[in-house]
Amino acid sequence: MFGLMVRFTCKDEASAAAFDQLVGETIEKIRDGEPGTLVYASHLVEGQPLQRIFYELYRDRSAFDRHEEQEHTRRFLAAREELLASVEVDWLSLQTGKGTAG
Repeated sequence: MFGLMVRFTCKDEASAAAFDQLVGETIEKIRDGEPGTLVYASHLVEGQPLQRIFYELYRDRSAFDRHEEQEHTRRFLAAREELLASVEVDWLSLQTGKGTAG
């Protein structure tokens, strides 16, 4: 299993609304066409209206690489740049958990 957590900070409220719309469009394509993407969840952060956190789990590194090559992912990566003040990525190595057995 391969995972990451990403914290996005939007520039302003209008950017946050546009980012949320872009995320919704992208996640729809991920649900329909990425069987190796096990979890791709976007979270609002309580008390931080400009922040979003993504939690992503992939079957393996190859599934993540396939995700990154998809047209909808490349569109998301390009379009998000004008909406964000910052991006922080934490790469995750599974230690243990519920629902994580292969």
